[in-house]
Amino acid sequence: MNNLIFILTLLTALGSGLIAGAFFAFSSFVMGALGRVPSAEGLRAMQSINIVVINQVFLGVFMGTAVLCLALAILSVMNLNAPGSAWLIAGCVLYVAGCFGVTMFFNVPLNNALAAADAATVEGLKVWENYLTTWTMWNTVRTIAAAAALVTFIVGVVLRGR
Repeated sequence: MNNLIFILTLLTALGSGLIAGAFFAFSSFVMGALGRVPSAEGLRAMQSINIVVINQVFLGVFMGTAVLCLALAILSVMNLNAPGSAWLIAGCVLYVAGCFGVTMFFNVPLNNALAAADAATVEGLKVWENYLTTWTMWNTVRTIAAAAALVTFIVGVVLRGR
């Protein structure tokens, strides 16, 4: 059981770190760069990004980490008295709620609205202007949640003495 928890912790930490890095890039410079080009170009570029991101590699890491978090949380609850278990559970909650949940409830609806926006219309450009600030804010929440999950996984595995 301890080996399985250790392996799951390493995998969830790796997944959280990869996702935190991808989201960090968008919040720290990609969205800023898209906001500096003419609005119609930025809108079209982000529409393209939102299509291309739906791929096996990204979704495998993003969704796979959420699934591994669920397994790790269950095992950690079953071993609640083991050192570091609370940290592992906290990391799982941070990732599933703060990263996966925020994506589903906030970023995806904004992505869907952007997909329907027409860059050649005033209404479409208004969607883009709102998207730049609102989507980026929620993306920053996801970034912080994934990075915090990574830290809690590291603390949890250190406390387990592995």
